[in-house]
Amino acid sequence: MRFEYLEPKSIREALTILSQYQGKSKIIAGGTDLMLQMRNKAIRPEYVVDITRIPGLDYVTFDDRHGLKLGALTTIRTLETSVELRRKYPIISQAANQLGSVAIRNVATVGGNLCNALPSAETSQALVALSAQVKVIGPRGERILPLESFFAGVGKTLLQPDEILLEILVPEPAPHTAGIYIKHSPRGPIDLAIVNVTVLMTMEPDHKFCRDAKIVLGAVSPIPLRARMAENVLKGKNVDRALIDRAAQVASDEARPRHGSIRGSFEYKKEMVKVLTGRAIREVTALKD
Repeated sequence: MRFEYLEPKSIREALTILSQYQGKSKIIAGGTDLMLQMRNKAIRPEYVVDITRIPGLDYVTFDDRHGLKLGALTTIRTLETSVELRRKYPIISQAANQLGSVAIRNVATVGGNLCNALPSAETSQALVALSAQVKVIGPRGERILPLESFFAGVGKTLLQPDEILLEILVPEPAPHTAGIYIKHSPRGPIDLAIVNVTVLMTMEPDHKFCRDAKIVLGAVSPIPLRARMAENVLKGKNVDRALIDRAAQVASDEARPRHGSIRGSFEYKKEMVKVLTGRAIREVTALKD
């Protein structure tokens, strides 16, 4: 495995390198996924561009006007332990807590996790549910994309070969909004998810009437999947156990797991979507079994 290692010290320098070696280079931003792919010879870049030395891309900031901003080089461990996130965006911290071991979370970055674009990636579902956007920069300048449309397939995004993801922008959730992230895997966080589910709901103060709902499914589609029909089952209705069961079944019907997956059969994944979605909605609305 031969490659040239490059370590730009600024965004401008990194963009110059990426433009020069388009199609031959890969960005490393933590490297927990990239190095494994290179060892397995899934990818063979001629140039590895390490952006972790670029200052100013590791931060968690929040204000009431602009919401949350996450620098692309913010580590997963920071997302897990941030007091601000635990208070205002707990599903981000929940998802971060389920990504690998502490050693991996200390190195892995949110930008790397998103750009790797695995259907089971922990942070992507939570951030899609929160209507996050991503800011990217390239030779043509900056552009902002909804995270939901950023993913183009397994391991694929709309990021061009000469662009860098800079920042994740997350609006402040509406009042009376609560959510939960649930991951199902054989050995807990250290394994990839067989199925993961994020549910985010905005309720009336009585906690019975649902004003809005987001349900995002992972590892059952090439990209994080919004279960929009299941969301519509909940929206504008009083939530009871019968409605939860219906929404969970509809989410299962919307799931599109791959036949023949070694990480769970088509039928098993569909059933787990139903089980986990129902559990998540009950947890969020405090309608326990």
